[in-house]
Amino acid sequence: MPKHRVAVDVGGTFTDVCVFDEDARDIRVTKVPSTPDDPMRAVLRGVQRSGVNLSDVSLFSHGTTVATNALITRNFGPAAMVTTTGFRDVIEIRDGTKDDLWDAYNDVAPPYIRRRDRFEVTERMDYAGHVVTPLDEVEAHRVAALLRKRGAQTVAVCFINSYVNPAHEIRMREILEEELPGVAISTSAEILPEIFEHDRFNTTVANAVLAPKVSGYVNRLADELQAGGYRGDLLLLHSGGGSMTPRMVERYPVRLAASGIAAGAIAARHVAAQCGFPNAIGLDMGGTSTDIAMVHGGELRVTKEWSVEYGYPIIFPSIEVLTIGAGGGSIAHIDNAGSLRNGPQSAGADPGPACYGTGGTLPTNSDANLVLNRLGTSLAGGAKTLAPELAEKALLEYVAQPLSLDLDDAASAVLQVANANMADAVRLISIRRGYDPREFALIAFGGAGALHGAEVARELNIPTVIVPANPGVTSALGCLLVDIRHDLSAMFDAVADEADPDEFDSAFAGLEAEATTRLQHEGVEGEDALLQRTVSMRYLGQWRSLTVNCGSGPDGLAEAIERFHEQHEREYSFRRDEVPVQIYQLGLTAIGVTPKPTFVPHDATATPAPAPRETREVYFDGHKWLDTPIYDRTSLPAGTQLSGPAVIDQLDSTTVVPPEARAEIDEWLNIRIHLTADFTTEA
Repeated sequence: MPKHRVAVDVGGTFTDVCVFDEDARDIRVTKVPSTPDDPMRAVLRGVQRSGVNLSDVSLFSHGTTVATNALITRNFGPAAMVTTTGFRDVIEIRDGTKDDLWDAYNDVAPPYIRRRDRFEVTERMDYAGHVVTPLDEVEAHRVAALLRKRGAQTVAVCFINSYVNPAHEIRMREILEEELPGVAISTSAEILPEIFEHDRFNTTVANAVLAPKVSGYVNRLADELQAGGYRGDLLLLHSGGGSMTPRMVERYPVRLAASGIAAGAIAARHVAAQCGFPNAIGLDMGGTSTDIAMVHGGELRVTKEWSVEYGYPIIFPSIEVLTIGAGGGSIAHIDNAGSLRNGPQSAGADPGPACYGTGGTLPTNSDANLVLNRLGTSLAGGAKTLAPELAEKALLEYVAQPLSLDLDDAASAVLQVANANMADAVRLISIRRGYDPREFALIAFGGAGALHGAEVARELNIPTVIVPANPGVTSALGCLLVDIRHDLSAMFDAVADEADPDEFDSAFAGLEAEATTRLQHEGVEGEDALLQRTVSMRYLGQWRSLTVNCGSGPDGLAEAIERFHEQHEREYSFRRDEVPVQIYQLGLTAIGVTPKPTFVPHDATATPAPAPRETREVYFDGHKWLDTPIYDRTSLPAGTQLSGPAVIDQLDSTTVVPPEARAEIDEWLNIRIHLTADFTTEA
């Protein structure tokens, strides 16, 4: 029987492979350089380097950046949009807002589909779903013929009020399928059957432009895995924290946007729960960016409105993650005012930091860490050799000399700016929302997270930093911890106390039938199929709504109303029981339970640290150069205790334990860094 579970997470610099052995219940990891031109090459190379035979794999889970990168770079094939006459410019008008209201020169990026590729067809439904103007099929065929002539590879069909009656969109789809065989077609009523055409149109357009590229990548990878001997479904992690099979990706490719980001947040929650922390902040610092997520009360925050680019919302539930341009490859530079900046520009995997010796000449965080001896001269188990002289040259030319600093102070300043940027981002998702970071643990992971975690925690007065056993591939581990998940929704406008119970249950029954069909399509049945109802509600007259869980029994709606009052009071500090509650929308989460890895705790009897592998001078702010022991993490068993300063090397990351801090290896082989009161209150 297959005995391995494999998870692969593709990052901007490295592709991480995590292999869980079901018999031994342990993990081995592999890192290979990413191949941005074709991510699949790095995936297959990483699996090969891990030594696992695909015929021995029971589950293959993958977090991918293909969808996100396609939206960022706008690397699409020929795409078109068909809409109701008069509504061609909805996706360009947007909601009239700007990312920076006061910058007159900072325009919102153009829509994903150009105006010349947006076509109108005569038809009209009213708000209740009644036909006002029938679909003009002559026009529809004419548009379809024109799209065929133009070589469209994907089409978004977005008609007004189709969320309440999709008949015209369904017919338009049939006509397009007749005229354009093999072309991907996304209809807004299927992708997002919700009111607000701006949100619905943009989500559908994003789904359409991604369809050829994402589906092509996923299907090619699935075929390669099967050719290698894998017999299961390839599971793709989506932004909502669940997974989906290639068959569902073909219908909803937009759900893979922010795929890898969600994996890190899920892994952070798992590590925090292992260590007994219900409140934690995940700091996932990779080569290009840092992803920050918050766990409160054991739950991750979820948002329903997000975007890869401002102005073009994607209305699917997504784990809320704040991403900033701070990674190992983030470039340090002097701005026009003469101030030192760090990121968001990144050297990425190609050409990479200066110290990589692969063509990069600009100074990065990796170069600064190398100059300060926090990094050794090799990465990923020797797969990458670093050149200190190239790092020194870059820092001298672009930072030290322009600012009249010596090399050490210049490298330290680069890292201080990076740490301050990350600390500010943590404040945005914690203090700004009323949460005190001192009541949280910081989960530092990613290839560079353990290098910076303690310094970021010091900025925020966070007392404990947890570095997972394999920090560089923690996001890949997150791919092994998720279930198949689908999120469905339907509009339902009624005052809760006056809602017809039969109509209410009937609406949910329709969603549950669709959810069951999807799960069966993915091979999930019986006890492994779980359905959870939710209701979005608001006080009558309000604009924004809150979503609460809803039971299925006769008291389900009444209990949901009470939950709404309680949640409204928690978030806004007041409740109005005397005001009618309006139902706005019904939601359904369909879960297909997948097997999870179980880990074996180790005996964590307190023991002193063994002799270090070597000692070298490492630079620390406030101390300058200190003789610092360098440990191999594999030589530190559970229970090991040590005091800073110390540097702990391993295949996928490097951990820095600063002075005035102590560290221990816990029963799960995490490094827990405890910062003293004096250390955490330093300015």
